Amino acid sequence: MRIAMTLSCLCLPAAALAQTASLSPADQAAAFTAAGFTRVGGQWRACEDPDSPSYQAGAIEQVTDLNGDGRPEAIITEHSGFCYGMQGSGYMLVGKQADGSWRLLTSGSGMLTPLATKGAGGWQDHEIGGPGFCFEVARWNGREYVFNRFQYDGKPCRPPN
Repeated sequence: MRIAMTLSCLCLPAAALAQTASLSPADQAAAFTAAGFTRVGGQWRACEDPDSPSYQAGAIEQVTDLNGDGRPEAIITEHSGFCYGMQGSGYMLVGKQADGSWRLLTSGSGMLTPLATKGAGGWQDHEIGGPGFCFEVARWNGREYVFNRFQYDGKPCRPPN
């Protein structure tokens, strides 16, 4: 069922744990900083949640190479109903550049899941999950991720008005 699959994105599979561990502490800090996070009391924080019960500090959920260039991209998440509303989660996708710096590629509310389909330059599309059963898919156009389509379980759908 799709809901279980979407919620499972909040947990790290063993492979993602290994990939996250492969980022050096310096790269982890640079990735968080590029995503707009600051270190507060031992936690990485991007939103100014007043420590509501739903708050979970920033975490690197997945490290992968989304375009096959040999450099890592990292999906960073933060959870807060206060900051991200009904979605309850925010995502930031950052990528390591040729010069070793990190750059924010896209961010928003919801849960980002890379897909097998690809846009310009071989960049993987990604689905932005949240409440409901019809999710936005964004595609890299050569400069940025932009809306491409709506889908559910890989099939086209139309979100309710």
